[in-house]
Amino acid sequence: MNRTSPEDEWTLGSPGRAPGRISGVVAVFLRHRLALAGAGILLLLVLTAVLAPLLAPHDPFQQNLSRRLEPPSLDHPLGTDEMGRDVLSRIIFGARISLRVGLVSIFFALTGGSALGLLSGYRGGIVDTLIMRCMDILLAFPSILLAIVIVAVTGPGIDNVMLAVSIVLLPQFARLVRARVLSIREMAYIEAQRALGAGDLRIILVGVLPNCAAPLIVQSTLSLGTAILDAAGLSFLGLGAQPPMPEWGAMLSGSRDLLFRAPWVMTFPGLAIFVVVLGLNLFGDGLRDALDPRHVSL
Repeated sequence: MNRTSPEDEWTLGSPGRAPGRISGVVAVFLRHRLALAGAGILLLLVLTAVLAPLLAPHDPFQQNLSRRLEPPSLDHPLGTDEMGRDVLSRIIFGARISLRVGLVSIFFALTGGSALGLLSGYRGGIVDTLIMRCMDILLAFPSILLAIVIVAVTGPGIDNVMLAVSIVLLPQFARLVRARVLSIREMAYIEAQRALGAGDLRIILVGVLPNCAAPLIVQSTLSLGTAILDAAGLSFLGLGAQPPMPEWGAMLSGSRDLLFRAPWVMTFPGLAIFVVVLGLNLFGDGLRDALDPRHVSL
């Protein structure tokens, strides 16, 4: 019976086995119908954000008070808001803002959390204790409450929202990487690298970090939906994007008094948030199953 190391399980392995591993991952993912639906939603979000100037039928900032609160029509498929602005155009441009906030937040949370998790798990001792206790303190606060405190201290604005969401998501990545490092650092192939004279930095970058890639990819995908949702929540509270920026949470905030008078102004931005977050969660679940070595056949 052939034994495989964790390096074979969680990475693409040697060049000779990479095509088989990749094809196995793709095959498992393609059998996951909900994951395919999530991938379609993610692709639609990206295309909408990239092609927003071409897809939007109107200028998202253009006001026309003579056409305020018009219901959906051929000229305005999703109606107009309280300023006479086209709701569809604002939702399309809002996709660009939400995607940017989510990606930037995940990038900093992933980078910082991975570095802290690697350092904590590999060094151990007092370093591990200090880092993990700091992460525990962050986790002790409800995520949205911690984000509100950070934005309240730094001031409202989309940049500060990205900073707040990054800090809120940081402990998830740090704990995930630390747990993975603790299970890897004493493996035989790590000991072999040490015996061959490899330094700590090389061991971490070559032997440890690649084995964290699969769970980090899955966590990043799932956290992207959380980041978009948290950013929308902060904007809804008036702490994120400021008017007239067409951000989904800010659109919900500005139309909360119009729910019964002009429900389309609030309904469609809310649906956009719901569909995008649902799609990212479905996509992340599919990736988790596809990257699980127990589900991949070579």
